[in-house]
Amino acid sequence: MLSYHTCPLATLGGKDTGGMNVYVRDLTRELGKRGIGVDVFTRSQDEHVPHVLHDLGYGNRIVHIEAGPETPLSKDTLAEYIPDFIHGIQDFADKKELRYDLIHSHYWLSGLVAIELRKKWQVPLVQMFHTLAVMKNRVAREEDEVASELRLEAEGRLVRESDRIIAATQAELAQLQWLYRADTNRIRVVPPGVDTTRFYPIPKDEALEFIGSPARYCMLLYVGRIEALKGIDTLFEAMALLKQEGFLDIHPICLAIIGGDPDVSREEMSTEMDRLHELQESLGIGDVITFLGRRDQDTLQYYYSAAEIVVVPSHYESFGMVALEAMACGTPVIASETGGLAFLVKDGETGFHVPAVDPEALAERLKELMQDEELRARLGEQAAIYAKEFSWSNIIDQILELYASVMVSLEDELA
Repeated sequence: MLSYHTCPLATLGGKDTGGMNVYVRDLTRELGKRGIGVDVFTRSQDEHVPHVLHDLGYGNRIVHIEAGPETPLSKDTLAEYIPDFIHGIQDFADKKELRYDLIHSHYWLSGLVAIELRKKWQVPLVQMFHTLAVMKNRVAREEDEVASELRLEAEGRLVRESDRIIAATQAELAQLQWLYRADTNRIRVVPPGVDTTRFYPIPKDEALEFIGSPARYCMLLYVGRIEALKGIDTLFEAMALLKQEGFLDIHPICLAIIGGDPDVSREEMSTEMDRLHELQESLGIGDVITFLGRRDQDTLQYYYSAAEIVVVPSHYESFGMVALEAMACGTPVIASETGGLAFLVKDGETGFHVPAVDPEALAERLKELMQDEELRARLGEQAAIYAKEFSWSNIIDQILELYASVMVSLEDELA
């Protein structure tokens, strides 16, 4: 398993930590339950972290490979150290006398590594993109949001050379087909799973006590990276509309933001975090927004269960892991009708869709749900039932079937 640019054990809400980290971590654990050995290779970003960790159970390892300085680096800079990463993986495999049966790579950077290892090891390559550069460029509003030419070229090459590609939804399959001219015979739609042993409805009073939130406020929740693509500004603008209308005087609401590092000085903040702080001040909503910073994945179920509504206002999501986790906890979701979210959230059944970048529409749905406790309860109950379809015990069977088929296909080619 290759996760070059980010470690699956990283705390969620950081610059490059999100749904992909959770996916790699949980998939590895589930494969271990089925007796399948997995080594997850990632780039070492901290010299004080042991290079080999056994935190995923079942004998499976996370191997931190030295490739460039052991510090966080930008994704485009990371491309320079791909040869070092490949060499480190080969050296580890040689010293341990390992022979891998299959490579499963995540994101375009890992895919470039996988192509080279595939040539050397003569094993099948399964690629998962998690986000697509062409789609991100279509919704980018700032120059620094635009994907590089290197990434665009890499994704095109991976579409052509991977033995199998996993698409998270039918939407991603269509995007690969029409925007990348991908051979759909080599693409399988397999949604990410959710750990229903961790994400399940917790009684609200117990969840509120755990997170230390006063019960007199109704909590809205955003979870994810702090970047422009996530549409947090749209959520802020919707909150401002509710305040202007006097709705928040009747329905006290606290909007909690999980992600980023809000406690550093303004000079040290990321560009987007600084912009959001300026926006909340200019909109006059500082009194209803709380930046909680990063949170450990193992505590998120309490925040989801404590929230009345989870909002996912992204401009683009290939899937939407946060929405799935929230629904598994019995919390209705209001999500942008875009990408995988349009397939994952069932409009009127497990939550609501709203157009992306439409604060008026988002404010109206928030009002509707906040004023109707019975509706929130019904949507939440239906969401928890629906999310069980995505339990890892169901999803892992589809992954294993895909692995088996691609290995048989390669054996036939080599025969």
